[in-house]
Parts: sequence; structure tokens; C-alpha cells
Amino acid sequence: MIKNSTNIRSDSVSCQTFLKTKIVFFIPFFLISFFVMSQNNAPGENETNYFTESNIQYYSSEESASNEYMAERCKLDIYYPAEKKGFTTVIWFHGGGINSGNKHIPEKLKEKGIAVVAVNYRLSPKVKNPVYIEDAAAAVAWTFNNIEKYGGDVSKIVVSGHSAGGYLASMVGLDKKWLAEFGIDANNIAMLVPFSGHTITHFTIREERGIEGTRPVVDEFAPLYHVRADAPPLVLITGDRELEILGRYEENAYLWRMMKIAGHEKTKIYELDGFDHGGMASPAYEILLNEINTLQQ
Repeated sequence: MIKNSTNIRSDSVSCQTFLKTKIVFFIPFFLISFFVMSQNNAPGENETNYFTESNIQYYSSEESASNEYMAERCKLDIYYPAEKKGFTTVIWFHGGGINSGNKHIPEKLKEKGIAVVAVNYRLSPKVKNPVYIEDAAAAVAWTFNNIEKYGGDVSKIVVSGHSAGGYLASMVGLDKKWLAEFGIDANNIAMLVPFSGHTITHFTIREERGIEGTRPVVDEFAPLYHVRADAPPLVLITGDRELEILGRYEENAYLWRMMKIAGHEKTKIYELDGFDHGGMASPAYEILLNEINTLQQ
């Protein structure tokens, strides 16, 4: 470091001359570049407008009219690019333990050239299992039946969500019976991307049965129970195993392993080191968007 400093001082005159020449050249170059960039990014150029339609009932009007709580909760919002066709759609289920939470369009999924369908579903204890799974399936079915009206590609529907939402995404994608009730084949889902979702039976379902949260159950209401080789591509994302809740990483790792053993060739798992159950969602959105890019190609 001392030798380099000495050399800089001894060459100070020549360095100053050189820098002046570089600065004189750089200023007009910078102005030209800034002008070109400004023109390329001028209003109306290369921009996409996005529309949002809110509080759409995803059950029929007759069904909603017959059930006050269904009419209140079974609604979705759709956010979509206005001038684009053939876009990917992410169906997003909020978290909250199946007993709280509300639909929202994640900020990190906005203005990405995709649509987002944000879903509310009925909550425990006002309803019991499997009502909220049925609601999730109904919302996915609505998207399959309606997304083309907005310009979306029905073959590019991704089902995702965080925590309880991740559990619901896995259930409707792996257990085909839920979507079959609405005439939809779950294998037509382009991709499942649950964020830190239960793969055993959800703790709220166990609580409804009087089973404590630390006692694992794997039955027909566990995504693990529905391991199969022909399922849609599955991308499992969790937080750090030492920071997650209730062994959430290990659950997902077991599902990943069993899907591989069953012959499913398109299962991935990501563990986000340093992120807890809530914090993992932010970097997980980036993984989701990267995975979606494979559908755009």
C-alpha cells in the first residue's frame, strides 16, 4: 500500500492531465446516454398498464346468496396486465393459520407481466375442515374458467401461497378430488409453489380434532398422503430449518424426498438460510418469479 501511494504522488501532474481529458470526454458522452435512455423510457413507451378487479364472487350467485359467510369471504381480486395476452397467472392464497388473514396482491408480484388472483376463503372456527380446502379449489376452478377473458393463458396457471396458503395450494394440486368436483383436472396446473406450507395435516385441522400442534398426523388431509409421479411441477420453499416453526423445513424435505421416490421428476426444494417463517416470503417471491420465467419461454 505504501509503494502504491508513493507512485501516485510522483505521477500527480500526469494523472491530473489524464483525468481532465477523461472528464471532458465523459460529460458529453453521459449527456448523450442520458438523453437516449430518457427517450427509451419516455411515458407511453414500453409501459404496461395494470387493472384490478376486486371482490369477485367465485361461487355462483345462487350459492353465495344461500350462505352469508360464503358471501362475505368467498371473494377474490384479480390484478392483470391490460394490453398483454397469453400471460401467466399466479393464484395467491394468504396465510394466517386458516383462522385469520385476508387476501392481498403481493407487492413483489406487481408489474411483472403476470396476473395475480388473490383469494379469501372461509376460516376456522366459523367453518370446519374441509370447507376451506373446498373454497381454495373453487377459486382455482374460477381462474381456469375465467382467466382467458382477461387475456391469460389457461395453460400457465401457477398456484401458490404462504404458510396456510401454501398448504391449501399443495392440497388442491396434489389431491385431485378437490378440483375434480368442479370439472378441473389438477394436472393442468402449470406449477405448485407453496411457501413454507404444512405437508402433514394442518395444525388447525388437528386442533379441530383436539390434537395438539406438536403431534404430527398424516392422513387424507396431508399433502404428503397424495404423493404421486404425475403431479404438476412442485417447487417447495421454506425458511431456515433452525428458524422455521414446527419443523416446517423437515416436513417439506420429506415431501421432496417422497416425490422423488414416487418418480416425480419435477420437484425442487429451497431452504432460505437466515430467514424465519414470516421473513422467508420476501426472497421466496424472487424464486417464484424465476420459476415463472420457465413458463414464459
